[in-house]
Amino acid sequence: MWTLATRAQHSRAGLRYASDLTDDEWRLLEPLLPGVPRCGRRRAWPLREIANAIFYVLRAGCAWRLLPDSFPPWRTVYRWFARLRDGGVWEAMNHHLVMRDRERAGREASPTAAVIDSQSVKTTESGGPRGYDAGKKVKGRKRHVMVGPKATPEGRYTDGRGLTLDNHPADIQDRDGGPPLMRLSRRRWPFVRLAFMDSGYAGDRVASATAIRVEIVRKPKGQVGFAVHARRWVVERFFAWIGRNRRLAKDFEATIASANAFLYAASVMLLLRRIARSA
Repeated sequence: MWTLATRAQHSRAGLRYASDLTDDEWRLLEPLLPGVPRCGRRRAWPLREIANAIFYVLRAGCAWRLLPDSFPPWRTVYRWFARLRDGGVWEAMNHHLVMRDRERAGREASPTAAVIDSQSVKTTESGGPRGYDAGKKVKGRKRHVMVGPKATPEGRYTDGRGLTLDNHPADIQDRDGGPPLMRLSRRRWPFVRLAFMDSGYAGDRVASATAIRVEIVRKPKGQVGFAVHARRWVVERFFAWIGRNRRLAKDFEATIASANAFLYAASVMLLLRRIARSA
């Protein structure tokens, strides 16, 4: 709930742009970025400004060519984005920050439970893989995500953090898109033993995909209209959090790799701010 205290805590009024990194956030991010090379030409632009420019594009939703002049040249910024994308750096940063945030909250670094769901979004004329989701009536891609909840003593699940994020054409059903996501998660999150999902994932194909035990959370009987579902609301809130970034209002990317990189960048931004505020 927004109050005067929480608004002050989340305020970015003292920054050049609201998407810029604070000093505390940069101290968290800097060790996770490529170091200064020992030989070759010196970098013309500081990495902090490169990171600020990438987060500006993510938050504002503008094209690379429309970056303000206060940032490095857009070609330089995009080259760094592509380098971090192709090197798996965004995913590695998210992995490190998730573990750090869990330890900050007094939890084990690696989660043992997760929630999985998907979100269909439209694509643009940029091209790339896409499909038609007949259920949602959306032509584009699906964002398939696995988030890690925290179980409270009362049995509630909160603090959803993005663990594994993936994109694929929207015509792939959840029961077909879920197993690849679960197998992909085993590399970085091998201790996940239980995953909560909706009825779209019911069936042996998902249940037998990995060693993760699947628990289907079904709608309450007689439900009319909108209702918050136990455990599943955690992943829906994660979609809402990353949806504040206008670059994710649609899938503007020509490649799946770039779409995945922006998803992880949105998760990284969220974790950086959460950890820095608690410092």
